[in-house]
Amino acid sequence: MVKKPYIDMDIYQPRVLQPDLQQESSDLKDECKEFVNKISQYQKIVEGLIEVKDEMTKEVETEKMKAIGARNLLKTVAKKREAQQQQLQTLIAEKKLQHERYRIEYEALRKVEPEQNEFIDQFVLQK
Repeated sequence: MVKKPYIDMDIYQPRVLQPDLQQESSDLKDECKEFVNKISQYQKIVEGLIEVKDEMTKEVETEKMKAIGARNLLKTVAKKREAQQQQLQTLIAEKKLQHERYRIEYEALRKVEPEQNEFIDQFVLQK
């Protein structure tokens, strides 16, 4: 269907579109511009959100690495404490054995002491 030119009687000019179609076309053009602007704003918002997400991802990774380091440090400290505790238990056992030896030696010396005192007394009396 071929459109006939339309003569606008207000301005006495030929037009390709009728005035109501011209107005709809203009309205559609304005809506398209508004839509493009909204899409541009949306894109900027999305880009901002992506930036924030990327920053948060970096922060999370940093904190994750710190947490892993702290956990490893705690494991190392725990192992050192276990080793130190084992050393102290060994030392306590050695000291207990030494104490028992000293106690036995003391008891032996207590038994010998009266004999030696008697011997000294006899030796002194003989002179």
